[in-house]
Amino acid sequence: MTPDERRALLRRAFDAGVAAAHPAVCMPPHFPAPPKGRIVVLAAGKGAGACAEVAERFYRETHGLGPDRLTGLAVTRHGHARPTEFIKVVEAGHPVPDAAGLKGAADTIRLAEEAGPDDLVLALITGGGSANWVSPADGLDLAVKQATTKALLRSGAPIGAINTVRKHLSKIKGGRLARAAHPARLVTLAISDVPRDDPSVIASGPTVPDPSTLDDAVKALERYKVAPHPDVAKALADPANESPKPDDPAFKNAEFLVVSRPAEALQAAIRVLEEAGVEVRIVGADLEGEAREVAAEHAAIARGLGAVARPVALISAGELTVTIRGEGGRGGPNQEYALALVTELGGLADWAALAGDTDGADGGGGSPADPAGALADPGTLERAGAKGADPAAYLANNDSTGFFEQTGDLLLTGPTCTNVNDLRIVLVDTPDPAPR
Repeated sequence: MTPDERRALLRRAFDAGVAAAHPAVCMPPHFPAPPKGRIVVLAAGKGAGACAEVAERFYRETHGLGPDRLTGLAVTRHGHARPTEFIKVVEAGHPVPDAAGLKGAADTIRLAEEAGPDDLVLALITGGGSANWVSPADGLDLAVKQATTKALLRSGAPIGAINTVRKHLSKIKGGRLARAAHPARLVTLAISDVPRDDPSVIASGPTVPDPSTLDDAVKALERYKVAPHPDVAKALADPANESPKPDDPAFKNAEFLVVSRPAEALQAAIRVLEEAGVEVRIVGADLEGEAREVAAEHAAIARGLGAVARPVALISAGELTVTIRGEGGRGGPNQEYALALVTELGGLADWAALAGDTDGADGGGGSPADPAGALADPGTLERAGAKGADPAAYLANNDSTGFFEQTGDLLLTGPTCTNVNDLRIVLVDTPDPAPR
């Protein structure tokens, strides 16, 4: 394959993975029948606008429901709204929550509390819901929640640890939305963006029992060296902020179903690669860890492939992390992974890699124009050399966006209106038989 053909194949595989997880594909088969009363749709996350659009279309066209029977609110990331008539869609901050998310969460709780025994509360959850639904526990304000979120994101903590803290500083996360909706029937349809598809971690589990504890939250802050604000320390010492457990009455009339998973996006991408005659090797379906370290491991596998009869793709999913060491750098774990690959695969010919977040945003400042990740190949190093851009220096400063801006290799998709975690593919066309 030529360099352009490799890049085009990687992009087709990535796009196929994203398309397989769109709410229009995965949600309609699971929508419950209308109840005697109303359907109250409550959605959150980067795909919440699309979830609301799809649900509204389904219940209008399939069941003829009007605004007297169909209502609700979706809170999504800025730039991710979709057109609806009956279900209101608002945009809010991500990954750092903002005032719009604060109001959106308050309105969501109110709608849940207003639902009666004859109503159905239909919660449509996608990744990003933790930031979009922000409702600080008593004694906390938005600024403290924002500072805590920023510190956790910089610490390199995995999403499970971050959400353990979030759940114990919230009035909506960790099963508390289920309490608000009781005694109405509650059905949650979720698009998973977390390793192993843990319902209590997806959007911080607002409608399911929470297995984590206040003590777990304290230990997570200690482990990742995040010094808590005094108000946070006080909240985590208050037994009133413990999250509801499985025996809570709120869950007796609640159902939860994951309708799309990272593994399904992975398989959709694999089908595209195999149809192109590529041998696919899965190197992790639920990977976690430091982005640059995982990239080094994958580069070593690529270099050690030896002679093969056809191109080989190393493919992985999961959610990597970045521990911020530099100052003023930009980028997310996918771009950092790609940049680390560039430094590790220097001198290897005929390879290409794509690392992207299926939601269309990898790090960034919360703009819909943020990059989804990056593409890289030997040409990346050539362009970097022509620009005087040292990949190792950019990596040391956690400035992967700055590097790939120089080389023209950013992956730009815009909002995809779904989120099933990251996809990473390293394609080796003619492997180097000698390990580095």
